[in-house]
Amino acid sequence: MTAPRPSPLRRGGPLAARIALAAGSGLLFAAAFAPRPLWWVAPLAIAGLGIALHGRRAWGAAGYGLVFGIAFNLVHLVWIQDFLGHEFGPAPWLALTGVLSGFLALVCAAMPLVSRLPGAPVWQALVFLSQESARMRWPFNGFPWGRVGFSQPEGAYLSLASLGGAPLVGFAVLVTGFGLAQLAVRLRQGGVRFTRAVVAPALAVVLPLVAGLATWPTVGTAAESGTRTVAVVQGNAPDVGIGLLGQRDTIRANHFAESERLLERIRSGEVPRPDVVVWPETATDVRGGDARLDELADEFGVPLLVGALYQRPGSDLTANATLVWEPGEGITGHYVKRELVPFAEYVPMREIARWFTPFVDDTRDMLWGTEGAALDVAGAQLGTVICYEVAYDYVARDNVAAGAELLVTPTNNAWFGPGEMSYQQLAMSRVRAVEHGRAVVVAATSGISAIVAPDGSVTRSTSLYTATSMVAEVPLRQETTLSDRLGAWTEYALVGAALAAMVAGFVLRSHSKRTTPRADATEGEQHGGGDTAHG
Repeated sequence: MTAPRPSPLRRGGPLAARIALAAGSGLLFAAAFAPRPLWWVAPLAIAGLGIALHGRRAWGAAGYGLVFGIAFNLVHLVWIQDFLGHEFGPAPWLALTGVLSGFLALVCAAMPLVSRLPGAPVWQALVFLSQESARMRWPFNGFPWGRVGFSQPEGAYLSLASLGGAPLVGFAVLVTGFGLAQLAVRLRQGGVRFTRAVVAPALAVVLPLVAGLATWPTVGTAAESGTRTVAVVQGNAPDVGIGLLGQRDTIRANHFAESERLLERIRSGEVPRPDVVVWPETATDVRGGDARLDELADEFGVPLLVGALYQRPGSDLTANATLVWEPGEGITGHYVKRELVPFAEYVPMREIARWFTPFVDDTRDMLWGTEGAALDVAGAQLGTVICYEVAYDYVARDNVAAGAELLVTPTNNAWFGPGEMSYQQLAMSRVRAVEHGRAVVVAATSGISAIVAPDGSVTRSTSLYTATSMVAEVPLRQETTLSDRLGAWTEYALVGAALAAMVAGFVLRSHSKRTTPRADATEGEQHGGGDTAHG
């Protein structure tokens, strides 16, 4: 006799519960990110998603992945709404949320292919992680915010950045999370007996944590080629969101004023004389030379590292650049930003973009940087990673490969209000510090400026929307981490393994369909996991 189909009412209960679990897990995942120091929440959130996906077919899994992604990205990216404000409404924020959540829906749709493979949590982690590689590159050079590894600026997993960068950190978190999900499912099915069924998921939970803890003693922090005393000038800016477009002169004046206050503190002996003074991203406009910056460099008597909208003599193109400004010499070196912000620093698809952004008609595309660099400043090699670039793996890596002994991240986050964006970006710099074994100096227009040690710890920091400066001694390091030696191959290997797992899952499923009688398959659906046929 054919078993009766569950009523729509009974089917709706599990469906609603899974939707709620997926949405709640997305919100919990958002809670794992800065400014909250809740790194351990991330694997719990992934576990919730894994339970919601358990037993689902492709379309159902895609739906739950979409719900997870929307809940996460709406909260994680709310600062975009702080930036654009009432002039644009929520359309850009919601559109970006939809695009990023679509990536998650696609990889979750592939989960049924790998969920029955031996060691399923590993393959699920790889498949989930593959969407990060895709959205780092497409569309419009991608948008890498919200990567799993960036939820770990402290805690057990962070040390793994020295071995395989942000991709390996994210992979470890995901294996633990999907391992927890499988462990919970199997314990529910078989009770709490310690059987072979729970050994594999238990290992998936524990081994990434053990690997992270075991790696910490190898993370070096000591100075290897001396130290430098660095001063960071945070001149501040008005908290007016997109209205900052008309405040260029104010920002410049604020940074000169704070520099003068810093000079007074140096002369009084309140703080030591620095070896280099760092200004944030786009703190001023420079067209060729700048007599006032010449005077300031002479007053300090040390090089300035100036974040500027820079137009070279004889050129009509503007670059977002970091300039080395030597006393008595002027500009002696520069680095040009290699990852420009779409719809702000350059505008793809201008006719369509005109519907969403005011930058189209008011600005021209900026000049793209083409190569990494280590700038010679005060006898040290400094690699600059400008603002948005810190989310991309290759930028800091290329600068370290060029010889950088210290990383500097000039940034202008004044656009984005007092919300979470500045904290999220600082967390990325903390991951980069461990990834490359370098101290990181974060210089922000309106905060948060910070000194990050090579182990990712923040030794000094400032508050948001304050005019202030800080002086700190930082180590110079030359050791190359395994992450730097492997380079992008870590990411490529993880993505390749994800693709191989999906192919293996597809082949296994096809073989199973050919060898399993249709009647048995039908009976399995009728007596299986509740709402599986309706996911």
